[in-house]
Amino acid sequence: MSHDAAARHPIATPREAEEGEEGHHPGRDSVDSPSSECRFCEMTRQHHPQCARRLPKRIILVRHGESQGNLDMSAYTTTPDYRIPLTALGAEQARAAGRGIRDVVASGGGNWKVYFYVSPYARTRATLREIGRAFPRDRVIGAREECRVREQDFGNFQVEERMRAVKETRQRFGRFFFRFPEGESAADVFDRVASFLESLWRDIDMGRLDQDPSCETNLVIVSHGLTSRVFLMKWFKWTVAQFERLNNFDNCEFRVMQLGPGGEYSLLVHHTKEELEQWGMSPEMIADQQWRASANRRSWAEECSSFIDSFFEDPKDSESSSEDEEEEKENGKIKHLE
Repeated sequence: MSHDAAARHPIATPREAEEGEEGHHPGRDSVDSPSSECRFCEMTRQHHPQCARRLPKRIILVRHGESQGNLDMSAYTTTPDYRIPLTALGAEQARAAGRGIRDVVASGGGNWKVYFYVSPYARTRATLREIGRAFPRDRVIGAREECRVREQDFGNFQVEERMRAVKETRQRFGRFFFRFPEGESAADVFDRVASFLESLWRDIDMGRLDQDPSCETNLVIVSHGLTSRVFLMKWFKWTVAQFERLNNFDNCEFRVMQLGPGGEYSLLVHHTKEELEQWGMSPEMIADQQWRASANRRSWAEECSSFIDSFFEDPKDSESSSEDEEEEKENGKIKHLE
């Protein structure tokens, strides 16, 4: 989770912040109380350890189950993409994914609940229905259709032979910036996912997803392969080149972003390094996930790399080292003249 996003808690005045640190203010416990809202965060732009549980414990991204379009591309010729249904295998995959997700969120025991966001496409809504069979009703906070996590738009009715040629062109052009005729590029998907994330943070900040302070909340986003990869790209601030490395989710594969002890979300809290390598993540991306898994948010500015090596070749350690190099060059010129 980015530092600026993490700081978006209800805004307090300096007086309120002082009261939050030293004692009680009306209607709230002190900031040291486990049940308090963390107004300390907004004032210091840092994350207070006591409010880490106020964030969702996990954000889980799930791709839909096998669809008729996955089985036979000609389905898109006569059926709009958003109406493509699941196959029988896809429904079975979704039920298995539901059991798997339930096992993950229930692994620590205690009071846990789930909240679902779902793409409006028929195959994602059907996937959610099957996933939902694994959860008792009292464990589900709610579900919301979210149009901004829909599939990348490939155009309207899709002629199979033409789409094969277009996708070959995409491979040459680059997956992120290539825009399908009458459709979208991955860059367009990025823009609407970014908008969705702003709304997601407002939902979290205003307590819409967690009415019970003692409850461990888990968000599950039932979406599509490319959209889920773009979500991760936006969240973890991956570059376009890093996005291009990534492999797609399998049908009903889910990936778990989980809070580490320092208040950062990481894929490596739940998943293994080997899994991240299989997904196409580079050593630099994996190192960043390792940092996030144990990071102390207060050390963000000092320790977060921001993938600096992706932008600069052989960055200098300090200003003095650059000055030393300039001095060596000048000395070399003098010797040459002598």
